[in-house]
Amino acid sequence: MRACLFGSLLLLAACQGPLSTLDPGGPQARSVFVFTSAMVLVATAAFALVIGLFAIALRRGKRVKGDDAASGTRAERRWVVWLGITFPMSVLTVLLAATLWVGEGQFVRDDRLPTWRATASQWGWQFAPLGADGVQGATTDRLVIPAGEPVIVEIVSTDVIHSFWVPRLAGKMDAVPGKPNRHLIQADTPGTYLGQCAEYCGVGHDRMRFEVLATAPRSSAAGGQP
Repeated sequence: MRACLFGSLLLLAACQGPLSTLDPGGPQARSVFVFTSAMVLVATAAFALVIGLFAIALRRGKRVKGDDAASGTRAERRWVVWLGITFPMSVLTVLLAATLWVGEGQFVRDDRLPTWRATASQWGWQFAPLGADGVQGATTDRLVIPAGEPVIVEIVSTDVIHSFWVPRLAGKMDAVPGKPNRHLIQADTPGTYLGQCAEYCGVGHDRMRFEVLATAPRSSAAGGQP
């Protein structure tokens, strides 16, 4: 019993941290967290239901004859129709709708939002704000954004496929050579949020980390510099 409690405490201790998806710091990451939690609850309930039905089937496993057999066959058909077809299809339909809804919330809908370009290369990141005059002053492995405001990150790669991921702010977005991808992120409060490349890109992949510095809006310079 003590071992189980100790193991549970260790697992709970891993629920927070600079790269934890279970400690969201923005609306995009929060919607993913809520959806993931709901899926875990649904999966747990479905597992418990299956185990319960399996236990019932074991207890009623003896064969029946005559009229009881015909009645049992009709009951089995109802079980198959309702719990084997209708119930799973209903659950999967709801989960599909929720997936599409959460996924739509990750896309850029307003092109007028402040935009930064994230350029990935083996094995580092360059970040620069995009203004009317194009790319301005760049920073290495640090993206500075205003806290409390949504911003667009335009992600590109100069060599192989990388992946931009700030677990506490949003999901992953690939950096593909020759194909810019746009990502929406927002930090609710000022602070430092760690990110990393989430696509294996070579021997230096483990060192390809960066940080997102969310500052109070007034202290975030127009050029994106701290």
